[in-house]
Amino acid sequence: MQPAAARAASPPGSGTVEVCPLSPATKDDEVDLLIDAWSQLLPEVDLTPLDVMSRLRRAAFHLSKLRARAFASADIAVWEFDVLAVLRRAGTELSATRLISATMIGSAAMTNRLDKLADRGLVNRRPNPSDGRAILVAITPEGVERVDAAMTELVRLEAEALRDVSRADQALLARALRVLAAGETHEA
Repeated sequence: MQPAAARAASPPGSGTVEVCPLSPATKDDEVDLLIDAWSQLLPEVDLTPLDVMSRLRRAAFHLSKLRARAFASADIAVWEFDVLAVLRRAGTELSATRLISATMIGSAAMTNRLDKLADRGLVNRRPNPSDGRAILVAITPEGVERVDAAMTELVRLEAEALRDVSRADQALLARALRVLAAGETHEA
């Protein structure tokens, strides 16, 4: 069985192993242990993707908790942040249709969310003068204050989470994740 560092450095199916030196603080983690266990059970299967995907899943879980904590500090929920952030970045009122598209949720869910945000004084709605059946949504000053506070805390917490990752490694990771995210459109 290859050490974890060697597995991570080997191109799948290459047959060659290029070992990346581990820093003194690096040791096998839970993912390495699960890959080692599966490699004993399925020695013919290339488990290399688990090195990335299992860690990505674990990182996403931690990010989800971090985001919830950041948004709670501004007294908003994750779903509220999503809608308010779209409006804040737009800098102008948007149609509900544009909000639905930007947040990737359904029409009924958006109506429910806008009702709740309006009740909390975080958005205003008005009829669309161009289309009597539609509405335009604008973020209120209170909404701006909350979403700005949430974003500021989110960036602070994310920077703290990344403190042991060099800027160069962060850039490399961002490039790799961009490729991986673009691959979603190529799924079978």
